[in-house]
Amino acid sequence: MVWFKSYSLDYLEGLRNANMGAYIGIEFTEIGDDYLCARMPVDKRTTQPFGILHGGASCVLSETLGSVAAWMCIDPDKERAVGLEINANHIRAVTEGFVVGKCSPLHIGRRTHVWQTDIMEEATRKRVAISRLTVAIIEQGTLSAQKEKVIVK
Repeated sequence: MVWFKSYSLDYLEGLRNANMGAYIGIEFTEIGDDYLCARMPVDKRTTQPFGILHGGASCVLSETLGSVAAWMCIDPDKERAVGLEINANHIRAVTEGFVVGKCSPLHIGRRTHVWQTDIMEEATRKRVAISRLTVAIIEQGTLSAQKEKVIVK
């Protein structure tokens, strides 16, 4: 198991309150020994003007899964996991239903993680997109310290 400690789906669901994941309907569905899964609806919140799944919504699903998975691997009292870079290949269009993402580690280092998310159509299990997220592991309080250094002109 790659996780720092044991987490439940109910606990992870509590993490998505009042943020983008909750707004677009992402739900965590499974925690494995070395993977995390979630589903996302394909509806007016996640489609582009032509009625197909928006590539940015796929990236939100990937970043949500990868960031939470990276966070699950670290001591949350000492460190934070923040997205550093994301890329995605959009393979096929989806117009309705749900997509599911399965996020697995490619690299879990002391200061960086790389997580891959395979996104599939829930009904057919056909691949919709594949994404890779690089996450920086920073010390707790680093973000607060950086905010204080900002000079307003």
